[in-house]
Amino acid sequence: MKINTLKTFTLSFLLLWSIAGMSQVTLPPFFNCNMVLQQGIEIPVWGWASPGEKVTVTLDKNTVSIRTGKNGKWRVNLPKMEYGGPYKMTVKGKNFRTIENIMIGEVWVCSGQSNMEFKVKTTKNAEAEIAAANYPDIRLFTVKRRVSKEPQENLEDGEWWICNPQSVPDFSAVGYFFGRNLYEHLKVPIGLIHTSWGGTVAETWTSAETIATDPDLSEMLGKLKEVDMKTAKVGPNDYPTLLYNGMLNPIISYGIRGAIWYQGESNASRAQQYKRIFPNMIKDWRTKWNQGNFPFLFVQLANFKKPVTEPSDSEWAELREAQTQTLQVENTGMANIIDAGDADNIHPTDKQVVGYRLSLAARKVAYGETLVYTGPTYKEMKIDKNNIYITFDQVGKGLKVNDRYGYINGFTIAAKDGDFKWAKATIVNENTVMVTSKDVENPAVVRYGWADNPDDLNLYNIEGLPANPFRTDTRPEKTK
Repeated sequence: MKINTLKTFTLSFLLLWSIAGMSQVTLPPFFNCNMVLQQGIEIPVWGWASPGEKVTVTLDKNTVSIRTGKNGKWRVNLPKMEYGGPYKMTVKGKNFRTIENIMIGEVWVCSGQSNMEFKVKTTKNAEAEIAAANYPDIRLFTVKRRVSKEPQENLEDGEWWICNPQSVPDFSAVGYFFGRNLYEHLKVPIGLIHTSWGGTVAETWTSAETIATDPDLSEMLGKLKEVDMKTAKVGPNDYPTLLYNGMLNPIISYGIRGAIWYQGESNASRAQQYKRIFPNMIKDWRTKWNQGNFPFLFVQLANFKKPVTEPSDSEWAELREAQTQTLQVENTGMANIIDAGDADNIHPTDKQVVGYRLSLAARKVAYGETLVYTGPTYKEMKIDKNNIYITFDQVGKGLKVNDRYGYINGFTIAAKDGDFKWAKATIVNENTVMVTSKDVENPAVVRYGWADNPDDLNLYNIEGLPANPFRTDTRPEKTK
């Protein structure tokens, strides 16, 4: 009898504890002290409480109340605010939460694979960079790695950190250098939400709704439904949408200015497919966020592997082409780092140049500045006997060769159905290059920087940004 009484008491206590826990107003971990909220848009705040509970959110002088639905979820949109802070937020239901040291500024999501995950402490000049990283108005949040079969509503944990020499070493280097460049130019608070996983493919960062429309990937969703995640050892690339579900869906709806993306290495063997997958992923994020066509900026693959000695096909060149074509998607920008790679290291340590060039794209695409933000890009070609004239856009003040003799490296030329040969190239005027080869009669097509590692490319604009690799032919590709 005493045992049954004890069991009854224990069950009653656990039930009361569970109900009390349910009645506590809770928020996702990114609604916490030191956070940055996006300027200039309504500010979404959400969480959970007991069904029908009244929740009141106050930020500065703005107060909004709502009652939760049957599922206990709640969400409010606070009025938009201008740059500033620090502010305090209170969230009141049956319990009371206070969130302090909140800034209103610019929030950017930083995502991709290992080159986005690459930490500040492993970059070039890391010791000096860390010592100088004293920026109290830059705030850092890292999403914990997680795969998930279904879209998750919340993160397991997380915390905003004020940027200083203690917090920055393990943060994304590209994210930090991008944010630092923006801060030094805009002089407003910057919030960086880092969510990446090394070695991952783009389709794992895409929602099931978009994957279901893809002819190559949709079948995998059916197979995923059969997986028991408790017993199976599932990696992030084993099925599409796993990282979208676990590491992106929980932060979607948090107010942002835009996203930066460094990924592509793991899709290089399927570059032609990437021409569809990558733009669809961008559109997918925008649809899910429901915040319009927010700026989406990405990094083109760097030069990598043994430097090329003879003209040939290249998977990485085709992936770069896929990335360049993605610029046709509205409100996108690309950082070209074809001159910043490392032949022996797929993770080049000069992440400073990556962050800087991404910040140039942000200043143009997101903030509407008039500036030269990218290197020369192919516009058109004209054939005149044995010479081909290539005209470029984005030349700024004009084309420039980083060579004392004026020789341009990296061009190849071919007849319509012939083999590519190294070509001689010279600048004709501020936006035109002439390409020719004594080994090619009746030239028809040109390539520039077409290799995994084209090595010593030296064509720039006067502003110091490298020309973008390209080809004028449409021959069968090496990749799927």
